[in-house]
Amino acid sequence: MHILVLNGPNLNMLGTREPEHYGTQTLGDLEYMLRQEAAQMGITVTCYQSNHEGSLVDQIQAAYHTADGILINPAAYTHTSVAILDAVKAVKLPTVEVHISDPDTREEFRKISYIRQACIATVKGKGFAGYIEGLHILYDHITAAQGQ
Repeated sequence: MHILVLNGPNLNMLGTREPEHYGTQTLGDLEYMLRQEAAQMGITVTCYQSNHEGSLVDQIQAAYHTADGILINPAAYTHTSVAILDAVKAVKLPTVEVHISDPDTREEFRKISYIRQACIATVKGKGFAGYIEGLHILYDHITAAQGQ
């Protein structure tokens, strides 16, 4: 099983960006943690971060033939990107939306998620542990769909 992990804009600044919301660990720390967990689960992950909407769409489209599922934190694009929503809908891969903080407890505009309607689950407000939870949700969903 192979999972594509996507992180959107400004998540490359983890560790320094608003530590009160996102903590002090870095994107490298997150990717290491995900790879370790995936290895224990017997699956692989590819991690990708971009500040550019089109690059994220390209990665989603490329996953159509290479991944079994997508774990995505669209970051600010959560609230603005119909393009990312449409890409996820087009590839029809099980997708879990994850957020380090809980957007519903922040500014009003952050309560809107365009991508959510194409996702099998959303995990929010659990820090980096939310990514691990999302990985397990995907694993369980894909395994069940394969009848294993």
